[in-house]
Amino acid sequence: MAEEFLRIDRLVKTFDGNTVVRNVDLAFNEGEFVSLLGPSGCGKTTILRMIAGFERPSAGRILVQGRDITGQPANQRKIGMVFQAYALFPNMNVAGNIGFGLKVAGTPREEARARIAEMLKLIGLSGLEKRFPFELSGGQQQRVALARALAPRPRMLLLDEPLSALDAKIRVALREQIRAIQRELGITTVFVTHDQEEALSISDRIVVLNAGKVEQFGSPFDVYNKPASRFVATFVGTLNTLTATVADPAARTVAIDGQVVTIPALPATARSGEAVALTMRPEAVSLAADTPRDIVLDGTVSEVSFLGSVIRLKLDLGTNAIHLDTFNDQRTPPPAFNQKVKVTIASSDVLVLEQ
Repeated sequence: MAEEFLRIDRLVKTFDGNTVVRNVDLAFNEGEFVSLLGPSGCGKTTILRMIAGFERPSAGRILVQGRDITGQPANQRKIGMVFQAYALFPNMNVAGNIGFGLKVAGTPREEARARIAEMLKLIGLSGLEKRFPFELSGGQQQRVALARALAPRPRMLLLDEPLSALDAKIRVALREQIRAIQRELGITTVFVTHDQEEALSISDRIVVLNAGKVEQFGSPFDVYNKPASRFVATFVGTLNTLTATVADPAARTVAIDGQVVTIPALPATARSGEAVALTMRPEAVSLAADTPRDIVLDGTVSEVSFLGSVIRLKLDLGTNAIHLDTFNDQRTPPPAFNQKVKVTIASSDVLVLEQ
């Protein structure tokens, strides 16, 4: 069983009377990669800065391996941090930047030189130690920033949206490299992002934050497939939300634009004629010809979006619309615009969200 490494205990942060972090309780395991995910202003970077020691909590505690570090200065926490804007020293070459923390710590010259060479190999930049930041690409600069954070052998690594300034292809490659390095070193890592795909692809667990509160803390599988709230369901991934009318609560039937279907469950308080919100992911919806399932709906194709290996269709059901994803098959073209089709959904893939 993994050992607990970092605990955030009833953490609160208030700026000028505005509370941006609200009683956050979290526990991260040693060697775990955890992402703090949420929209701008949700408190994720503030939490990271409090872990690093750059901000003092208004209330609550931060414990590392059972020791309270809440009042400990940042330079005594043995934490490596990588910022969004690289923050490399322009007057230092790559070796100088990577070795900065070692120099401050008074590391002997030969030991520092060996550690710099080790870091250059780790990030795949051996031979570039004499270059200056302006001679590097954005991705290379961020790798140097990562190496600088790791060189002093910190006990924890914090990353504050380190990939947001990079283009899409480089971002994907670098996040994979960061994850590979983290696994190789076994270092406990907290990664801040607003990009759900990033969080889902590289995390052991994800903290979904909204307005300073934790909406859900779980594995990528659970956060995506078993959202704990309406916010998580709508923020993480693409979601279909259909407004239906309760037809017969006892039979668990609802009407979607006049089409009556049976769903797995309804709220205990549901009454005939009341509106409910039904949700399902686009990949849970199939063209009727593909897979027979519990729920069948008639619709009209209103959009066809070619996304490479996937084709996304939008179907009008009446007042509702539903999106579905289907694989691009060269032998079978997708339905055409304005074509009438049937779609099917497994009832187990339908969630009823609280209003």
